[in-house]
Amino acid sequence: MDKQKKPQAKNRQQSKGLLKRPENLLHNFRLRLAHTEALPQLAILGILSGFATGLVAVMFRLGIEWPLQSLLPGHDSENFEGLPLEIRFLLPFIGAIVIGAIFYFNPPKTRSVGVGHVIERYHHHQADLPLRNVILQFIGGILAAVSGHSVGREGPAVHLGAASSSLLGQLFKLPNNSLRILVGCGVASAIAASFNTPLAGVILAMEVVLMEYTITGFIPVILAAVCGAVTSRIFFGNTPAFDIPSLAMVSLLELPFLALCGVIVGLASAAMLSLHRYTLRLRKWSLPLRMLGAGLIAGSAGVLVPQVMGIGYDTLELAMRGDIGLTLLLTIVVAKLLTSTTTIALGIPGGSIGPTLIIGACLGGCLGIIGNSFNASESAAIGFYATVCMGAMMAGVLNAPLAALIALLELTYNPHILLPGMLVIVISCITARMVSRLPGLFLVGQQISQPSSPISQALNRIGVTSVMTSDFIAHSRYLPQSDGKTLLQSHPEWVAIADIDGDRQNEKYLLRAADLSRYLQTLEQQPEHEQTVDLLEIPAERWRLYPIHPRATLHEAMKLIRQKNGYAVYVTQAIPALTPDIAGIITQERIDRYYQ
Repeated sequence: MDKQKKPQAKNRQQSKGLLKRPENLLHNFRLRLAHTEALPQLAILGILSGFATGLVAVMFRLGIEWPLQSLLPGHDSENFEGLPLEIRFLLPFIGAIVIGAIFYFNPPKTRSVGVGHVIERYHHHQADLPLRNVILQFIGGILAAVSGHSVGREGPAVHLGAASSSLLGQLFKLPNNSLRILVGCGVASAIAASFNTPLAGVILAMEVVLMEYTITGFIPVILAAVCGAVTSRIFFGNTPAFDIPSLAMVSLLELPFLALCGVIVGLASAAMLSLHRYTLRLRKWSLPLRMLGAGLIAGSAGVLVPQVMGIGYDTLELAMRGDIGLTLLLTIVVAKLLTSTTTIALGIPGGSIGPTLIIGACLGGCLGIIGNSFNASESAAIGFYATVCMGAMMAGVLNAPLAALIALLELTYNPHILLPGMLVIVISCITARMVSRLPGLFLVGQQISQPSSPISQALNRIGVTSVMTSDFIAHSRYLPQSDGKTLLQSHPEWVAIADIDGDRQNEKYLLRAADLSRYLQTLEQQPEHEQTVDLLEIPAERWRLYPIHPRATLHEAMKLIRQKNGYAVYVTQAIPALTPDIAGIITQERIDRYYQ
């Protein structure tokens, strides 16, 4: 018995020594993050991920602007209209071929990029975003924008931001519940750095990616958005993304016409969603064929309507100032909607957020011109309708009404835009959903279900190490009867049976300590009894134990128990040198007790 106690004491001393080492401060930090109330730790992560993502977003933006300033006439990064006609065709065509060649020599699973990829990895892979996809998104996004494709830079920035934060968490092996929050931090920081709109970044992250609102999630995401905006302002100054005039509604009599604008923008949103879904069917084509088609579409559009080429923020500002005529506005709406939607659906790694803003602004400009033609004295300026419809198009396509409304406020610095904006945005969202019967653009064609149940969301917010019980003792299959009382003198709740020989040597089982105690008492009453107890044979209820990683969430533990039709899992040791290799036990009862 003494020989058995000494190794156990030695192991405990080794464990304490390990936990006192400086490198295990990170281990203790991880353990704290597994709890739902780890706000100080999450705040630190929010700040780190915010600055890291902000730098990545700045690098991505500079990677687009610097080449374009060198290549385009007048050193204007938006002046695709100044290019010769043949260049306007060849540039996006060659760009698509180069992108296709780069993607072709990478495995299919690494070609998934964009906001849809982020949402899919967040909801089905515990926010674990692969590095290789990020590299392809960075290179592909820059090539798409520089070659004049009708795409935005915000979608790729969201992927880069979310992945940067996720990879930061993976680098430090943080628990999955904090990894999920880090992805939200990355999304918010990326949007804040791209548009200089920190609050819109927070709401977009919550509304589109996380699909839930919690205090624990809000605080680090807000900090990340602030850090992303600060990083952007360090490099680009405190200038708004667009030069939008401060405009307001002239009369309440405009509200019926604004409601009609909401319906029309909603129909345009539904058309974009439906076209996107239809074009996604062409994904069964080979990659070279799809890139060839995307290049031909973008090149043809560049020849006919050069205003649709590139990011297009110059066109957006002209529309909001009312400096574009009705015919050209309608042409841009149709060309931009067709070109952006089809090329992105065919696989061009660009964003959809920017194109929705431009389509909405141009469509709003058309409606503003029409409204002013009937009663100019009682109608707001054309730019007012362009601005309101810009937000409505974003809301209708992305199914993100609150994010679009906040974006309007932050982009215009104009509170007078809120009342009409709320009306037009809500009507646009309702119309788009009723007509298209589709969710937001990023969910179309993705095997992503609608938001998880409240129970699943609650379980995903907590790590297994914060719920597991350490009230157990681990022992091999055979227990000397004389050691039984010593083993149970600490009154544990469970006995974990490990070190099983034979065919089940890698298996572990769980036994109630009370059942073992009862059996040992029965043995004492028998004059002749065996000296060694087989813990797998005594009359008691036993359950197979399945291992789960200490980074896992409680939802993952519940899924594993259900998949195995079991009752309990054991959390493996985060530090391999610690013995035994069971850090804690989680039963179905403990999971039920947590959310009930």
